[in-house]
Amino acid sequence: MVRIRTAVFPVAGRGTRFLPATKASPKEMLPIVDKPLIQYAAEEALSAGAEKLVFITGSGKRAIEDHFDTDQELERELEAQGKQDLLDAVRGIVPSYASCIYIRQPAPLGLGHAVLCSRAAVGNEPFFVHLADDLIDAAEPCLGQMAKALGGRPASVLGVETIERDQTEKYGIVATTPVEGRLSRVERIVEKPKPEDAPSTLAVVGRYLLTPAIYNKLETTGRGAGGEIQLTDGIAALIADEPVYAYAFQGRRYDCGSKLGYLEATVELALMHPGVGERFAGYLDRLAVRRRPG
Repeated sequence: MVRIRTAVFPVAGRGTRFLPATKASPKEMLPIVDKPLIQYAAEEALSAGAEKLVFITGSGKRAIEDHFDTDQELERELEAQGKQDLLDAVRGIVPSYASCIYIRQPAPLGLGHAVLCSRAAVGNEPFFVHLADDLIDAAEPCLGQMAKALGGRPASVLGVETIERDQTEKYGIVATTPVEGRLSRVERIVEKPKPEDAPSTLAVVGRYLLTPAIYNKLETTGRGAGGEIQLTDGIAALIADEPVYAYAFQGRRYDCGSKLGYLEATVELALMHPGVGERFAGYLDRLAVRRRPG
């Protein structure tokens, strides 16, 4: 299994679909029950073996740095009040062996440019890219599944799932040939094709394990869709030089970049929450009865 030490989190986006909630607070700090989206993302990467967390930030993102920083005043207050569970939760956000690095993306030039900004921090080794908007609930972390499926192959792998054909314009879509199990080899990748032009219904959904060769491709990739440097275009160029695989992960994905997906994640993870799940289920049952016609 490939050991991946670094995870990159592109978090410079403005989150306009959640305005006005995201006017002064990063969309990655929107909570799912009692943890923000970016913490779920960091926990997945850490569980998959990452030790260095690289956040590509923009203006108005200081709350992310504060969240992963130590707050000694808060810790002293919780300790004085005997709130050990909360103290442990705050202290455990980032384990002692892990480090956080923050890099400012100088201009909103797209996901490919955000990844390119991480080059100095990542170095010449494979790395994860994790988009916090896509929250995946899985028995084994999605990134961990991908690294395991890749085995010792010196290659990149993309997390994918099958979508409805009328949704292809929202995703990068891949054409693949089977390899083994859930792993297939990517022959072609297209950014947000129209349904009639899509090579398949297999969509890339915010999880990447990339070799450092992607950086050279992104440096020479011109601006694509929306006038931005697209990660999809860099991956398309990478396919010509080295293998790129797709992995159909196991788990339930929530598109928390949309209001409906965010609400679905909030409800379903609340039902799983050890502290409130049972009572919340009871509330939903009572709500269903009250809303029943007649």
